Amino acid sequence: MRRVLATLFLCSLGFAAAQQPAPTVKDFIREQSPVIALEHVRVIDGTGAAAKADQTIVISGGKIAAIGASGSVQIPADAKRLDFTGHTALPGLVGMHDHLFYPAGGGLYHDMPFSFPRLYLALGVTTIRTTGSMEPYTDLELKKSIDAGKSTGPKINVTGPYMEGEGLPLVQVHALKDADDAHRTVAYWVEEGVRSFKVYNYITRAELKATIEEAHKHGIKVTGHLCSVGFREAAELGIDDLEHGLTTDTEFHPDKKPDVCPNPNQAVIAANKLDVNGPEIQTTIKTMVQHHVALTSTLPVFEQFVASRPDVPQKALDALSDDARKAYQAARARVAQNKESPWPVMFQKEMEFERAFVKAGGTLLAGLDPTGLGGVIAEYGDEREVELLVEAGFTPLDAIKIATLNGAEFLGEQAHVGSLAVGKQADILVVKGDPSSAITDIENVEIVFKDGVGWDSKKMVESVKGQVGIR
Repeated sequence: MRRVLATLFLCSLGFAAAQQPAPTVKDFIREQSPVIALEHVRVIDGTGAAAKADQTIVISGGKIAAIGASGSVQIPADAKRLDFTGHTALPGLVGMHDHLFYPAGGGLYHDMPFSFPRLYLALGVTTIRTTGSMEPYTDLELKKSIDAGKSTGPKINVTGPYMEGEGLPLVQVHALKDADDAHRTVAYWVEEGVRSFKVYNYITRAELKATIEEAHKHGIKVTGHLCSVGFREAAELGIDDLEHGLTTDTEFHPDKKPDVCPNPNQAVIAANKLDVNGPEIQTTIKTMVQHHVALTSTLPVFEQFVASRPDVPQKALDALSDDARKAYQAARARVAQNKESPWPVMFQKEMEFERAFVKAGGTLLAGLDPTGLGGVIAEYGDEREVELLVEAGFTPLDAIKIATLNGAEFLGEQAHVGSLAVGKQADILVVKGDPSSAITDIENVEIVFKDGVGWDSKKMVESVKGQVGIR
C-alpha cells in the first residue's frame, strides 16, 4: 500500500509539473560571464566611507578583481561591459535576523523554502543568518541545494532550533529539560551542520549558560530573544548577541523574578517609563559593551505595532497569499483599535536605545524578523530596516555599514563578504539612484550579483507573487 501511495504522489507531482513547467535556476540569471565590468557606477563600499562617483568594478572568477575610478581601471578585452551610469553599487546586505519561516496563525510557523530565498536574493540580501529555526533540517537542506547551484537564494548561516525552556505554547519548539539537555541539543545540531544558536523566552540561566558553553566549545556564537533572563545577566553569562533591543529586555519590570518571564506587555510599559540616558538603561548598555555583546535591530516588525506608521507597501502585499494578506490587514485593524498600546512610545524609544548603544561603542546588526503581524516579509523588510535606521538618526552610509559589514564581521565572514574590495566575493547590489543621499533609493533594485552571477530581480519577485504564506 505504501508503494502505491508513493507512486500516486510522484505521479501527481509529475502531472503538476507537466501542466506548469517550473522555472529553473538558469531562468533567473541575467548576467553570467567569466569577466564582467560594471562601468560608471557610484560605489558605496560598506565601510562607512563616502560614496565614490564614476567607478568601475571588474568581476572575475566570482570575485572583485579590480575597483577604482573609471578610466583608471584596466578592463580585460573579454569582459562583458555593463554601463551603470546613474546607478549605485553597494555590498549585498547581510541579514542578521532573517528567518525562513512565516507565521501561519494558531501558534504555527511554516517554512517558506520556495518564496523567501528568492525574495531575499532578488532584492539584495546575499547572506542571511536564520536566527532561529522551526524546521532546521529544511533550512540545512535548502542551504545545501543553494550552495550546489540547484536552488536560488542567498548564502545561509543556519541557526539551530530554538533553545527554549518550559512554558512556550508552541508545539514546534522543544522544551529543554535542564542544562544537560542544552549541552546535548547544541552538540547534536552542530554535528548536523548549524552554525549559530538562538535562545528564547523561557530559558533558565542554567540552560543559557550550558548553551553558551557548548556552542563556544565548537566555535559557534549564541544570540537571544530573551524574557526570563535580563540583558545584563545574559551578557555576564557570555552571550554574543541580543535581539530586538529594549523591546524585549524585561529586567526593568518591577516584579521581575529570576528565571521567570514576566508579562511582556507590562515589561514594555516599565521600560517606557525610563530615560534612555538614565542610569538603569545606561548600565545595561555599558554591561553589553564591556562584554562585547552585539545588538540586532529589527525595527520593521515593531513598526507594524504602531497604528500611525504606514502599512507595508503594495509590493509586499502582492507577495502574500490571499489568506496571509487578509490576516495581516485584520491584524493592522486591531492595532488601530488599541488606544492603550505602549508601542508608539516604545518604537521611538527603541530607536533612541540603538543610537545610544552605538554611541557607547556597541556593535549594531540589522535584520527584519518576518514574524509579528505577517506583513514584514523577506527582503522588503530588510530594505525597510535600513531606511528606519536612517530615521533613527544614523547616516545613510552608517546604516548601510550596519546592514552589511557589521553583520559580516559578526559572522566572521568579513574577508569574503560585507564590503566592496578587491579579493572579496562579488556580492553586489546595484540600485538606481544614490542611497547615500536618498536612502529610499535602496529599493530601486536593478540587479543583484552573488559570487559574480547577476540575478534578475524582477523575474524572481514575479515568480513568488501570492506565494508567501503558502510555500
